[in-house]
Amino acid sequence: MVIAGAAFLAGIINSIAGGGTLISFPTLLWIGRNAIIANATSTIALWPASLSAAVGFRRDLATLPRRMYILLVPSLLGGIIGAVLLLHTNTKTFERLVPWLILGATMLLAFQGFITQHLPQHRWPMSAVIVLQLLVGIYGGYFGAGIGILMLAALGLIGLTDLHQMNGLKNLLAICINGVAAIYFTVLGAVIWSDAAVMVVAAIAGGFAGAKLAHVLGRQFVRGFVIFVGIAMTIALFLKH
Repeated sequence: MVIAGAAFLAGIINSIAGGGTLISFPTLLWIGRNAIIANATSTIALWPASLSAAVGFRRDLATLPRRMYILLVPSLLGGIIGAVLLLHTNTKTFERLVPWLILGATMLLAFQGFITQHLPQHRWPMSAVIVLQLLVGIYGGYFGAGIGILMLAALGLIGLTDLHQMNGLKNLLAICINGVAAIYFTVLGAVIWSDAAVMVVAAIAGGFAGAKLAHVLGRQFVRGFVIFVGIAMTIALFLKH
């Protein structure tokens, strides 16, 4: 099944480099799913991967300064705002936005190193990062691809330097953003559960496989592959419209 293969690949990609949504979401589009429903279904399908990743970083989260957990609040608020905005967007309008959203997420992935290394050059006050996290949450609830990159940069702005702590908190915040969005999508019936069920199982399997393949494939290869797919999908969708 095409969507199972896409979700499995997305699970591998998310576990190694991030950007799995750039595989799962366009696949749902290309099998004829409504763009908004496809986005909501993809969000739910890949949500368990963030949960399992956060569990994997639980020891690192235990040493995280407690003040950092304030970022859960803008994540939850932003996630629900983004989800509401998505389901109140006209389908035709969202379809026109999709190529731009995919292109933007692809560029985030392509310039991840620059963003995470050069943006946090000056320490920002927590209040400013809370606002930034709210914006990331809104984007995450609306579309979501690339939020991990933005969150790592934001965490660097408030002085976090331990990559394991940052990844643990990033996944915890992603659980909040995608979790509230998933609940809202479910309540409003914006999910194709036959697709989501298959994709959840496949994505989890892909996550485990990714852990095994990480040292074989490497982050650079996987990131390059996702960037290539993202650019190809962007061009195809622009031509389609």
